Amino acid sequence: MNDQQLLRYNRQIMLPQIDIAGQQKIAEAHVVIIGVGGLGSPAAIYLTAAGVGTLTLVDFDRVELTNLQRQIVHHNDDIDTPKVKSARRNLLAINPDVRINTLDQKPEQATLNNLAQSADVVIDASDNYETRFSINRACVAQRTPLVSGAATRFEGQVSVFDKREHSSPCYQCLYPQTGDEAETCSEAGVLAPVVGVIGSVQALEAIKLICGIGEPLIGRLLILDALTMKWHSLQLRQDPACPVCGDASPHFSP
Repeated sequence: MNDQQLLRYNRQIMLPQIDIAGQQKIAEAHVVIIGVGGLGSPAAIYLTAAGVGTLTLVDFDRVELTNLQRQIVHHNDDIDTPKVKSARRNLLAINPDVRINTLDQKPEQATLNNLAQSADVVIDASDNYETRFSINRACVAQRTPLVSGAATRFEGQVSVFDKREHSSPCYQCLYPQTGDEAETCSEAGVLAPVVGVIGSVQALEAIKLICGIGEPLIGRLLILDALTMKWHSLQLRQDPACPVCGDASPHFSP
């Protein structure tokens, strides 16, 4: 790192758990963010500011006026612009040293598999179960840590699924693929800071995974009730019958 980078990341380098070695790991890391909306915005902003070396942003939507209440990486002048293009421009204004790749399309399973294979961490900031299940399959297949978040109304949740640890559940252990869809933000509404909190936790968990510090939320589901400002933590277990990571799945390895 040069003198400017040492100065920029000084407050992180001061932390004994990070130090220069940890900051170098952050600088060498590749994080894929699926969805550059309410959750992906704060996650991308904090990872960019923290100095993650490469970000890959995946989204096929364009910025709309209704997004601006919570999708803080986009600005008023970005309306009608592809979200990945808007996000890339605004993130580079925060930290021009970060390499930002963009994918302006709905990713197919093969694409997600390739993205997961190239990433150190994948952040699921999408807003529908179909995409979440596809991301989960890719991360299980490639043994890539997945930081999953969701938020609606006054509630949010976040967890980490990491099949590098055999006992870790996967996303589908928690949510069996039944075809029933939960309400999205566009249907139920959401308070803006709720997605900000959850997206920030996703960025934090990604950095912990990259640096190998602390206790990531593997096997735990952290739930926020913003109205009472209470956090709840639930223990998660792997489902032996899970079709993605269970004993009979194609990815099972004893």
